[in-house]
Amino acid sequence: MSDTATEASTHTEKHETMPTMGFLDHLEELRQRLVYSMAAVAVGFGVCWGYRWKIYGFMQRPIMEALRANGMSDKLVYLNPIEPFNVYLKIAALAGLFLTSPFVLYQVWMFISPGLYRNEKRYVVPFMVSTIALFTTGGYFGYRIVYPRALEFLVDFSKQFQPMITVSEYTSLFLSIILGMGLIFEMPILVFFLALMGIVSAGFMVRNFRYAILLIFIVAAIVTPTPDVLSMCIFAAPMLALYAVSIAIAWFVHPARRQARREKHAS
Repeated sequence: MSDTATEASTHTEKHETMPTMGFLDHLEELRQRLVYSMAAVAVGFGVCWGYRWKIYGFMQRPIMEALRANGMSDKLVYLNPIEPFNVYLKIAALAGLFLTSPFVLYQVWMFISPGLYRNEKRYVVPFMVSTIALFTTGGYFGYRIVYPRALEFLVDFSKQFQPMITVSEYTSLFLSIILGMGLIFEMPILVFFLALMGIVSAGFMVRNFRYAILLIFIVAAIVTPTPDVLSMCIFAAPMLALYAVSIAIAWFVHPARRQARREKHAS
């Protein structure tokens, strides 16, 4: 490349500005992305509806194992004829949303990408992969570690009574734990966007680390379904690790660091 071409490329990078869109353009773009996302979720719902029995069988396994371990019947009950149908609708909708989440996340990225610099748009693949991977990891952590331990404690604690667990109550408890853990594991993604907009910084997060620990244990105490300290610590441990990872992410994507990297690259 000639010196003139190099100079022109450097000049262009130095004067790169954020792309702009009008308010009505933003609304039209939002409407389009919402329509695409809802259509995809509807297709996912239809697919998952055909597998609703298998999906619920997977969800029901932890409570069945906990009840069998205490010599109890592993049959769940329902109090209203329409209750199982509503439960299947709920789990098919949520499973469909998870199934189509890569496409939905891509629509989210396409909506925010016009507000990013050209060289920042390459983050689309890491954004989608990390978001799905973190949510899946959180849900799996809840399903394999947190939820079975909580059920064992609760069922064993109440073994002098005859359980009559309804399908809707069990589904609500299951989803609150699994989805809660999945959302908790999305902390780095939330920090990514907050730091990208300059709302938080790595320095701010480090200075307030002690308060973050307190808040994390308060959240863990609220979402933990059992009162024992060990379960609360099991909830809090991954949150503390994710907070540490989030500090590194905030340092990397903060506008000041991004500007410094652009200037270094342009020099």
